[in-house]
Amino acid sequence: MRTERRRNESAFLHWKTEDLVFGGKDWKLLKGKDLIKDLKSELSGNFERTILAMMKTPVMFDAYEIKEAIKGVGTDENCLIEILASRSNQHIQELNRVYKAEFKKTLEEAIKSDTSGHFQRLLISLSQGNRDESTTVDMSLVQKDVQELYAAGENRLGTDESKFNAILCARSRAHLRAVFSEYQRMCNRDIESSICREMSGDLEKGMLAVVKCLKNTPAFFAERLQKAMKGAGTKDRTLIRIMVSRSEVDLLDIRAEYKRMYGRSLYADITGDTSGDYRKILLKLCGGND
Repeated sequence: MRTERRRNESAFLHWKTEDLVFGGKDWKLLKGKDLIKDLKSELSGNFERTILAMMKTPVMFDAYEIKEAIKGVGTDENCLIEILASRSNQHIQELNRVYKAEFKKTLEEAIKSDTSGHFQRLLISLSQGNRDESTTVDMSLVQKDVQELYAAGENRLGTDESKFNAILCARSRAHLRAVFSEYQRMCNRDIESSICREMSGDLEKGMLAVVKCLKNTPAFFAERLQKAMKGAGTKDRTLIRIMVSRSEVDLLDIRAEYKRMYGRSLYADITGDTSGDYRKILLKLCGGND
């Protein structure tokens, strides 16, 4: 049985990667069978998880990853942060629709049921998909926001987390990049250092992820990938999620940032940290060795 399953797994690797990304519904219409069910019966382990992830649309995949992150005992806060901090307005708005259709509760309800405090408020703000998308920068507003961020953190006893939330989750990317530059100039400290000094735990990780995605999204994912493969044991769920979700978005840029940041190719690190058909499908997604 194991030999037969192994043969079936290897057969899937003869398909082009793009051939795997099609709807199970279409297969069912053509072949009279449910492809997802067939895949689950023929594949196993991380190779199975990768193939099943590739079968979903990007939004559907995110919806199921969030559902998995909050079900049962314990929450995968890093998964929630990664998805909600990095996706576009349009993607998040569609994610809200799909989540409600699939799981009969809103994304906001799901977040509220499994998180609390300022971290919950941050995730709810990100889950609205309402970030300003303008590309113009008003320097008077930039300076106002810098002063308000400084007053909410470094220049007071305690931290006004709601002010950080309001500015970092609503302002445009262009505006916030100007804010970060001006903040460093005026305060002689980058915004990430201030967040680390003023916050802790999941809120700190969430705020830092927002800033990193606004500054350089591929670098954010390069760091996530490196941490997933660093040390003893591989965080395979994170590795699969990033490789699949970014494969047709910015994986070439992530590869370049990975090489710049760590002096090694992503391809080489995947090769050294995985094995078998699971390794082969990840390397196919990776696309090449820098």
